[in-house]
Amino acid sequence: MANLINLERVSKSYGVRPLLTDVSLGIGAGERIGIVGRNGDGKTTLLEVMSGLEEADTGRVSRARGLTIGYLHQGDELVDTHSVREAVLAGKSDHEWAADSTTREVVEVLLAGVSLDRAVLGLSGGERRRCSLAALLLDHHDLIILDEPTNHLDVEAVAWLAQHVVKRTSALVVVTHDRWFLDEVCQSTWEVHDGVVDAYEGGYAAFVLAKSERTRQESASETRRANLARKELAWLRRGPPARTSKPKFRIEAANALIADVPPARDRMELQNFATQRLGKDVLDIEDVDLTRGPRQLLSHATWRLGPGDRVGIVGVNGAGKTSVLSLLAGTLAPDVGRVKQGKTVVLQHLTQQLDEIDPDARVLPSIEAIRRVTKTVDGEITATSMLERFGFVGDRLTARLGDLSGGERRRFQLLRLLLTEPNVLLLDEPTNDLDIDTLNVLEDFLDRWPGTLVVVSHDRYFLERVCDTVWALLGDGQISMLPRGVDEYLERRAADLARPVADVPQIPADLSQMDTSGKSLKAGSAEERTARKLIAKLDKQLARIAQQEATITAEIADHAHDYDRMAKLTRRLDELHAEKEIAELEWLEASDALE
Repeated sequence: MANLINLERVSKSYGVRPLLTDVSLGIGAGERIGIVGRNGDGKTTLLEVMSGLEEADTGRVSRARGLTIGYLHQGDELVDTHSVREAVLAGKSDHEWAADSTTREVVEVLLAGVSLDRAVLGLSGGERRRCSLAALLLDHHDLIILDEPTNHLDVEAVAWLAQHVVKRTSALVVVTHDRWFLDEVCQSTWEVHDGVVDAYEGGYAAFVLAKSERTRQESASETRRANLARKELAWLRRGPPARTSKPKFRIEAANALIADVPPARDRMELQNFATQRLGKDVLDIEDVDLTRGPRQLLSHATWRLGPGDRVGIVGVNGAGKTSVLSLLAGTLAPDVGRVKQGKTVVLQHLTQQLDEIDPDARVLPSIEAIRRVTKTVDGEITATSMLERFGFVGDRLTARLGDLSGGERRRFQLLRLLLTEPNVLLLDEPTNDLDIDTLNVLEDFLDRWPGTLVVVSHDRYFLERVCDTVWALLGDGQISMLPRGVDEYLERRAADLARPVADVPQIPADLSQMDTSGKSLKAGSAEERTARKLIAKLDKQLARIAQQEATITAEIADHAHDYDRMAKLTRRLDELHAEKEIAELEWLEASDALE
């Protein structure tokens, strides 16, 4: 197998901090490699050195001649003045790109709910991210580099992406905190830490086994990290059977390693403790209707949460998962029905937004001001100890809050919330911006936390790790329990998508009188001439609409701060989009009649 990229004794530092020291490794054609490590330890730096975006301080980086690399950055390189169609599909009309099944699949999955004729300027961060990923996947590359590709994807889209990249012939290097994705996709795992890169065969489960064995043999000072790794491995081995059938590790060694490790959490003990703190009534949604904009999310929905319940919620983007958490938190009122909260409930809600903070405040004093000691089933934990577990060590303990990175702020926000000792936790995408080590610590804390937990997350591994049941928003207005968890959700979604659509579009008037009987029109017939004239007319109409859209999109960019003008232009653009959809539908109907 030919190597696409080789690193020989490569070193790279930022300031006085070495991130890579004498690193030697290679990427072969068709290989799929996952990269893990703590935030700030050099994962993105390694990607940039491999791809040539950053030069190594010392050492040699060689790349195969003619190598093409597709790189999904954590930012994006989209042009604000372009439309989504231009950014992703090079401006192709629907009837041009929809004929290709791969292109159609990428667009339908990654750009669901995003109008192709919207300006990039008005997209949310998640929509921009999905556009960048779609554009990359629609091009051909010898090597694909993905930096956190599952961010802003729902569970279904993550599963699709895993299948898609496995089917490609390109080599793949991926940095992600999504451990299910690593297990599903990767043939080997690299861990970046302390300036070095350790290579392991297999996906995440194999990495956990090998790392725990290596750590156990190293030093007594690493006892805590070894225990966390063994606990993680214990859950992997006792979890869904499909997870342990894929990694190439020795089952006997794994079983011996975890023989004395108890289950991740004692459900009965936690529920008993939770009942003492909460009583019998926690949160009840009773006969609730909820609409957001034009969409009805819930219809006569009833859902009850008891003490110690640990629940995950799944659904496509826009299904209403965040709205359900807001209902439970009391920050969103139902249209009809009521949400009842128990008298002893102390609720905390982790939203996807970062909290406002005092930039001049310091980390440790801010945490100690909330609580110096917090209680779990196993006993008490000091605020300093909690901070250290969540990666705040050394000078980071006294760092200014304004100097924290996005990931550090997310950890600080989560820790501050946990230290208030809630007995009900609502977590909305809690894994965003957290590395795998921090996720392990969070999971370990939740294992010993007695209370009612509701989690919305695209991270399938995290859901299965911390939740006992999975519920879904399937578009029928109800919150449905799935006995077989995420697997059942994906099966039901696939069945729904395969079901024929009931509302078939009407045949345009120009073609409604044609009797095609499912066959191609006869050459030279009046029907064929009518169809060809219609297509020619529609081609001109679509070209005119495209020109008008380009003009308006440019005007929107020029009037970005004139909100009245922007509103008028956006309304006109929406009208053009509607006109274009009708014209393209007629074009497709006429084209089908000619085939």
